[in-house]
Amino acid sequence: MTMAALYDEAADPLLDTAADGPAPKAIVVAYGFWIFLLSDIVMFSAIFATYAVLAHATAGGPSGAQLFNETRVLVETGCLLLSSYTCGLMSLGIEARHRVATYCAAAVTFALGVAFLAVELSEFAGMVARGATPERSAFLSAFFTLVGCHGLHVTFGLLWLAVMMAQVVTKGFRDTVLRRLFCFSLFWHALDIIWVGIFTVVYLIGARS
Repeated sequence: MTMAALYDEAADPLLDTAADGPAPKAIVVAYGFWIFLLSDIVMFSAIFATYAVLAHATAGGPSGAQLFNETRVLVETGCLLLSSYTCGLMSLGIEARHRVATYCAAAVTFALGVAFLAVELSEFAGMVARGATPERSAFLSAFFTLVGCHGLHVTFGLLWLAVMMAQVVTKGFRDTVLRRLFCFSLFWHALDIIWVGIFTVVYLIGARS
């Protein structure tokens, strides 16, 4: 069963499940995961709105224009967007049941995610060293909450990817493993979309405010 087939099966509401009994597990998992993603997007939307309100509440402290390093942010963005591409390659390897291609693409995705987190942690450490801590101002509290929450999601995604590759090694391309890999792919691409919003609203606009 390919990833596309799993999606088609999970996305088709006309399977007569009411007459035949409970919905198949594939449908329950897919819809449940979509609900999780939508709830995550709602949460990030609320944090984005909070940041937009507090972006200029610096309380006499440093602003984004003084703190943000555009080169560093471009490196972060490049790492995460490229990891989305390699995640897509991993999905192609999974559909082809090609273990080497899957492992290689997953390894590159993992390495790019780790690089992204390393650059982000370096940015946080530099800001803290300059006294720009979350309690310094409402702006910094909102910044660390928004960017830090995304970083935690990336960390969770990397752990999830490592677990999934271990399952591929031990269980192979079973249907249950394929469903989990499909969910991971959706999750990882969603993180990239959220980062594009952060890059635009926080860094591009903030650096020029």
